[in-house]
Amino acid sequence: MKSFIYILAAALCIAAVPANGQVKEDFKPAPNVQPGKQYPQVNSERCVRVRVVAPDAQSVKLDIGGVKYDLKKGADGAWIGESAPQDEGFHYYQLNIDGADVPDPSSLYYYGASRWGSGVDVPAVDEDFFTVKNVPQGQMREIYYWSEVNKAMRHCFVYTPAEYDTNPTKRYPVLYLQHGGGENEYGWPQQGHTAAIMDNLLAEGKAVPFIIVMDNGSWTMPRPAAPAAAPQGQRPPQAPQGQRPQGGQRPQGGGFAMPSNWADGIADTFVKDLIPMIDSRFRTIPDAAHRAMAGLSMGGMQTKTITVAHPEVFSNLGIFSGGTITVADCKNNPEFAKTLKLVFVSFGSRELENRAPGFGDGTDPRQETEELKASGVDAHFYVSPGTAHEWLSWRRALYQFAQLLFK
Repeated sequence: MKSFIYILAAALCIAAVPANGQVKEDFKPAPNVQPGKQYPQVNSERCVRVRVVAPDAQSVKLDIGGVKYDLKKGADGAWIGESAPQDEGFHYYQLNIDGADVPDPSSLYYYGASRWGSGVDVPAVDEDFFTVKNVPQGQMREIYYWSEVNKAMRHCFVYTPAEYDTNPTKRYPVLYLQHGGGENEYGWPQQGHTAAIMDNLLAEGKAVPFIIVMDNGSWTMPRPAAPAAAPQGQRPPQAPQGQRPQGGQRPQGGGFAMPSNWADGIADTFVKDLIPMIDSRFRTIPDAAHRAMAGLSMGGMQTKTITVAHPEVFSNLGIFSGGTITVADCKNNPEFAKTLKLVFVSFGSRELENRAPGFGDGTDPRQETEELKASGVDAHFYVSPGTAHEWLSWRRALYQFAQLLFK
C-alpha cells in the first residue's frame, strides 16, 4: 500500500497550471455528460469547460470548487468558459444565470448540497479501480420498504455480488454504507461507484463477497421549544430548520453542536426496520460478526454513534472523514469493546493538512487510531493522497476498507 501511495502522491504533485494564462485546448467530454451532449469537458490540465445556450442572459458564471468563473457569450447566443485546474475526482457544480443558481442542462444530475444538480469527474490517476470493466457484474437493486419507526415507505439500494444468484444456498455478510450530509441514498451508487469498485475487487480476488445496503440517513436539527414567557415579538435563538452539513461537509470546530440524541431516529430505523427487512429478503448471515457499518462525513458520525450503542448488531466499522474511534470509546463501552472486530478510519491528505473541516479541539485522528491499535483492536488508518473532503477520498476509502472486511 505504501508504494501505491508514494507513486500516486508523486503523480498528483505534477504542476497543472496553464502557462501564461493560456488554457490547453485538448478538452474532452467528461463521463458525466448527458447522451448526445458534448459538455462539460475536461482538459489535461484538469480545467472544466461548460457551454450553455442563453441568448437573453446578461451574465453567466460557472460555479465550481467555491469559485465563480465568468463565461463569454458568442454570436450564436451560447455562453462558454472554463475553470482553473481542479483536483482529481468528482465535483458538484452549477451555473449562475443572471443571479439564479441552476443545474447545467448538459450534465448528468446528482444529489448533493441538499438538491439535485450537476457533477463532473476530473480524471484521476488511479481511476481504474472504479472503472466499469468486463468482469462478472453484481446487481444494484432498488428496494422500497415500510418503516414502522417512521410510519412511511422508505427507499434504499442493495448491492449483491455477481455470484449471489448463481450460488443460491450461500449466505453473505452485510455492509451498511452511509452517505454524507446534504446527500442521500443515491450517493454511493452514483457518485461513489460502489458496484464497480466491488465488482473489480471480487474479480481480482482482493475481497470476499458481501452485500452492501445504502439507505437515506438524512437528519434534521431539532428546533428547541420556545420558553413559556418569551417577550412578545422576540424569539429565542434556534438552530435553522433542516440545517445539516452541506455537500458532504461536517460542521467546523466551534460550529453548531449536535444534541446527544441526534442519531436516534436513523438508529431506530436501522435496528428496528432496515436490518430486519434485509435479513428477511436476502440470504444474510444475521449476526454482529458478519455485519458492518461505514459512512462518510455525517455518515461516519452516524456509524460511530450507532455501532457504539449497538454492539449486539455491528462488530465492524469504517469512518471516512467523519471522526475516529478512540481507546476511551472502548473503555467507556465494555460491550462494544468486547465484540469489536475491525475499525477502519480514513481521511484525505488535505483534510489532515488543513485540519478542516472539524478537528477544532486539536485531536490527531492518526494518533488516536494508532493508540487504538496498540490497545489490541484491529484498527487501520488510511490517507487518500492529494484529496480533501470529497468523493475521490471516499471511493479510495471504500476500496481499502472492503479488502479488510469479513476475513
